[in-house]
Amino acid sequence: QVQLVESGGGSVQAGGSLRLSCEFKTHSNCIGWFRQAPGKEREGVAGIYLGLGFTYYADSAKGRFTISEDSGKNTVYLQMNSLKPEDTAMYYCAANSPHYGCMDWVRTKGAADELNFWGQGTQVTVSS
Repeated sequence: QVQLVESGGGSVQAGGSLRLSCEFKTHSNCIGWFRQAPGKEREGVAGIYLGLGFTYYADSAKGRFTISEDSGKNTVYLQMNSLKPEDTAMYYCAANSPHYGCMDWVRTKGAADELNFWGQGTQVTVSS
């Protein structure tokens, strides 16, 4: 049974930081963070290949966000720095073992993959 439990969302001012946590129970290879803003499609933010540490980022996240894994706690973190108002969204943790690979899963195809397991989401609001 797959379980993904997110925490750590909140409200911050532009330029601030938040750390999201995803406590997972899964046999999937990839854990990723996706987000969906009101009126917009869900999009990938960052992903990690569990156990190997390979990380992948959407262009919007590069240089500002860092994804990491604590295998001892079965938790994946998303450290978000230099937050912008356009980062405001519901952030979802997801798990999958996509045949096309974790990188494409995060950067292009994963948001709509019907085989994803999803957490319940955590809201991030960035004010200007």
